Amino acid sequence: MKLVETHAHLDHPKFADDLPAVIQRAQEAGVTRIISIGTGLESSRSVLALAERFPSVFAAIGVHPTEIDDEKGDFISELRKLAKHPKVVAIGEIGIDYFHPPKEKASVEEIASWKKNQSIVFQQQLDLALELGLNVIIHQRDVAGSTAAWDETLRILRPCTKKLRAVFHCFGGTPTQAEEVTALGHLISFTGIATFKNASLVRATVAAVSADAYMVETDCPYLAPDPYRGQRAEPWHTRLVAEKIAQLRGLTLEEVAAATTKTAEEFFKSDLKFY
Repeated sequence: MKLVETHAHLDHPKFADDLPAVIQRAQEAGVTRIISIGTGLESSRSVLALAERFPSVFAAIGVHPTEIDDEKGDFISELRKLAKHPKVVAIGEIGIDYFHPPKEKASVEEIASWKKNQSIVFQQQLDLALELGLNVIIHQRDVAGSTAAWDETLRILRPCTKKLRAVFHCFGGTPTQAEEVTALGHLISFTGIATFKNASLVRATVAAVSADAYMVETDCPYLAPDPYRGQRAEPWHTRLVAEKIAQLRGLTLEEVAAATTKTAEEFFKSDLKFY
């Protein structure tokens, strides 16, 4: 049995002291490949360095929507250079986030500018992915009770349909929203949230999504699954996510592992040999 951890933040300071052991535990749990995600230029360089250091680690490079105001100069050109490395398998994580405001008590004009800039940079990174033939990892988050970020994400992404594929990572939407995404040929991905007792909506989506339309991840060091909730998540926890999905879908762990690994292999840069 082999699993792919499709969304980890191995460059996070919480992994600074014991990363080799973290990767070894993942291998022992059957998590044979890890996609480490960039959130800005510095982070993208860091995850690429980790990919060069560890054979089982691959990199996605991009600028997270909440980080774009920190980037200066022509960062798209810098991303283009990084993306040509053979261990870069996707552009991400990129997208739209209206949950984290630019600052406290931001004015209407500041909020409007902040949203516009997110949309511009999201489009620029989609264009880069199209140029380089890479798929994308989407971060999308709304404030409670709103679908504005969701709507804007799909508005920008929809013209790329059949030109590239996206995965909506850490998916927390409804089965209807999942269907909206997968009908366009995109994917969703589930984290340890699926194991939380209060995550009935996510579990309903887990049960409903088609077998070839989802992947598994941890978003580590965040969102550790039960029974480790509140602790540092690790890539090996991907196995616990897969076990919960198997339970919810009435499958074996081996069946979930085979299906999600096949989906991951097709999604992440098809000419790359993982083994």
